[in-house]
Amino acid sequence: MRLGIDLGGTKIEGVALSDTGQELARRRVATPRDNYGGTIRAIVDLVGALEATAGQRGSVGIGMPGTISPVSGLVKNANSLWLIGRPLTEDLERALGRPVRLANDANCFALSEAVDGAGAGADIVFGVIVGTGTGGGVVVRGHVLTGANAVAGEWGHNPLPWPEPGEWPGRACYCGRTGCIETYLSGPGLAADYAEASGRAQAAEQIVAQADAGDAEAAAAMARYERRMARALASIINVLDPDVIVLGGGLSKVRRLYEHVPGLWSPFVFSDHVATRLVPAKFGDASGVRGAAWLWDANEGTPRP
Repeated sequence: MRLGIDLGGTKIEGVALSDTGQELARRRVATPRDNYGGTIRAIVDLVGALEATAGQRGSVGIGMPGTISPVSGLVKNANSLWLIGRPLTEDLERALGRPVRLANDANCFALSEAVDGAGAGADIVFGVIVGTGTGGGVVVRGHVLTGANAVAGEWGHNPLPWPEPGEWPGRACYCGRTGCIETYLSGPGLAADYAEASGRAQAAEQIVAQADAGDAEAAAAMARYERRMARALASIINVLDPDVIVLGGGLSKVRRLYEHVPGLWSPFVFSDHVATRLVPAKFGDASGVRGAAWLWDANEGTPRP
């Protein structure tokens, strides 16, 4: 049995999966924000509750904001600031009494969809999360690519490629730079673009609904968003050449993206034909926690490389 834990900023979700991917138990608790010790205890209690329900002990994989530095072994790049600089792997292994595998939450999302989701059977899967932020993960033949610096897949903090008039140097990003893909393709990025063009504040989901209802300004904002996504994903195709790109996060539910974006990326892809598919996640919001469970292979206790 595999246990997956999705450590989020507001909630911690856990799932127990059989070796075939069947869900045996699921539970969710609130995240003890700004409380590192409380976060450790909440994960330990959640693991115990899942194992009690499933009636067996399992391996533990955890999807987390940020990642573990390969140099220091400490958490870095996490928007849950109370985790940064902490030896999370070491502390969890001590508290749980077993090895623990941690990975960035976007990597877990990509792994879930590559193993038995929308990208099942594909050699190369790029998983994209477009929601409050913009993250990405790479899976090759069933294995997550972490990279020498533990930042593989972090496309959201590259500059928007092939900028059009008015897009450069772009908006300021929390990473300290400007013009990052995240500032355009996240939900707040879409809302900011609409506000700049229309002078009115609307949330991303309202803009999508208004565009579908025929509102001209909302439709124009969505058209800009689609062109930007096409260019951003074309840069990934040129480097990684994935079989499939799977979208997750709140904006992945926007059906028009799958209809329009593949028709827009061809001029930017260095090929006479683009076979890459763009598809929505099969497991939706559950992909992150399922992917955390899949960080361990079928031989329980053996982590995927």
